[in-house]
Amino acid sequence: MRETYLENQVFEKENFSELGFTKGEYEDCKFIDCNFAGISLTNVNFVECEFENCDFSMAKLNNTSLKDVKFCNCKLLGVNFNDCNPFLLSLNFESSYLNLASFYKLKMKATQFKKCSLQEVDFIETDLSAALFDDCDMNGAMFENTILEKADFRTSHAYSIDPEINKIKKAKFSMPDVIGLLGKYDIKII
Repeated sequence: MRETYLENQVFEKENFSELGFTKGEYEDCKFIDCNFAGISLTNVNFVECEFENCDFSMAKLNNTSLKDVKFCNCKLLGVNFNDCNPFLLSLNFESSYLNLASFYKLKMKATQFKKCSLQEVDFIETDLSAALFDDCDMNGAMFENTILEKADFRTSHAYSIDPEINKIKKAKFSMPDVIGLLGKYDIKII
């Protein structure tokens, strides 16, 4: 059976949750106002694609390739990105909701998260070297054995990162949110 290959296509207002999604490779495609909620995107390849105002809540990404993919104003609640194909994984997020998502053990160097809600996101054992967290709500985000060297948290808030169990050399923080590095000590700073 021949695999579908689509290039330079625009998909607008498609409800893939009802229609189903054709498996294959999508290169330089744009998806606008599409619904992927709860569907399986197993073995689908997205290369240099953009998603705007799309809903991916609880979508299944088993062995899905996401190479140079951008999400803008998307809802990605509970998505397990750690199920993706890690080869050449490259993602950027802007104004998106990723609450309860998981990036467990992924290599995501220089990933950009701009104006995102990252509440209770699993970043355990993730390589986020030189990542940018610009104006993100990180309440309850989990960091353990995470590489955060040269990461930029200066404009984000509500994070709690233990410097003893994460690598934070040359990471950037700003006041008053840098206090999130002291959370485990249960101290009062006045």
